[in-house]
Amino acid sequence: MSSASSATPPTPPDEPGVDDATRRTRLANERTYLAWWRTGLTSLAVAVGVGRIAPDVSNGARWPYELVGAGFAAIGVVLLWIGYSRTRAVEDALDRGEFAPLGNRLPVALSVGGAVLGVATFLIVLFAR
Repeated sequence: MSSASSATPPTPPDEPGVDDATRRTRLANERTYLAWWRTGLTSLAVAVGVGRIAPDVSNGARWPYELVGAGFAAIGVVLLWIGYSRTRAVEDALDRGEFAPLGNRLPVALSVGGAVLGVATFLIVLFAR
């Protein structure tokens, strides 16, 4: 069986510490996966707070809260999916002995989505009566 078809490429004997570095990278990838999960679950909790609890304690219209809550829920589900996808991409790259860059689109999209939801929440808090 050639090394190209094996699940994990063999470590060259003249590079000490590569196995340990790969183990640390895999553990870091697991911690990052858990961070994606924490962030996604937090966004879902915020969705419940903004979309269901806040309208019950306010005197204003319900729809702005529900709309922003739905946005937070959507971001939460996306974060959970991205966490899984990203973890798989990094693991696959490690198996090939490569690096899996994040790229520019995902961080920009998440930043824009978070900023829009943040501004919408700010406006609801400021103007909803």
